Amino acid sequence: QVQLVESGGGLVQAGGSLRLSCTASGRTFSTWTMGWFRQAPGKDRELAARITWRGNTYYADSVKGRFTISRDNAKNTVYLQMNNLKVEDTAVYYCNTHPPNVSSWGQGTQVTVSS
Repeated sequence: QVQLVESGGGLVQAGGSLRLSCTASGRTFSTWTMGWFRQAPGKDRELAARITWRGNTYYADSVKGRFTISRDNAKNTVYLQMNNLKVEDTAVYYCNTHPPNVSSWGQGTQVTVSS
């Protein structure tokens, strides 16, 4: 079973930046497509960004140009650099494989953006 631990969330003012980290267990991390997902209060969980094992990236329209996903396979870690944060980015952020492994959802990390 893949275990994922997210960190780096916090409270930030609109326009600020945060970098999230997600460390995964598993010897084959470098072969996985990884995603950052987020769930705002009262809304469904959605994909914010993903990165393939080759480094190809995808971003939801709502974060394109502001968020950057990257990975360090030597550290089994995927990152999400979030710049120019908006109030609407407030959510719990989770990482997982993509497509997501249902049994691997972690507790996520809370990101709160104040106006």
